[in-house]
Amino acid sequence: MAPRGEFKVTVAKEDLVFAAAHFITLPGHRCEALHGHNYRAGLVVEGALGGETGFVFDFIALKRLMKHLTDELDHRVLLPTGNPKLTVATEGDRVAVAYGGERRYVFPAADCVLLPVANTTAELLAAHLAGRVLDELRATGARHLTAIELEVEENFGQSAVYREALSP
Repeated sequence: MAPRGEFKVTVAKEDLVFAAAHFITLPGHRCEALHGHNYRAGLVVEGALGGETGFVFDFIALKRLMKHLTDELDHRVLLPTGNPKLTVATEGDRVAVAYGGERRYVFPAADCVLLPVANTTAELLAAHLAGRVLDELRATGARHLTAIELEVEENFGQSAVYREALSP
């Protein structure tokens, strides 16, 4: 007899890491200094067992997907493109960042990842990565998942978790 409940599958491997630089804008018209973290990411997907497989989702496929996503961010400057206080513009092989109308940084474009978020906080990074995972999983036909949870740790004991219930 097959189990009737739901299952939770977790992927949190030691190689799901990325070292990246970032800064965030803060209330009161402040912009913090550029700094970096050694981030770790972990993923949880929930759902019923899929058809004949006997699993929620293939661990190997989840690990590969997460490794690909963390590798995209590794050793890069993370820049938010949805922040109303910032102007992020690609100028040839460079990316210029202005805060409050004044140029603040210029980076080699190859060293940057432009993210469709308002700020590069751990919370918004977790939500962004969860969205990317969901897009990939849905493209593979995964329709039996009921929730996704993605954690981004920016320092030991300091992390943010994004969780989304999914409708079939």
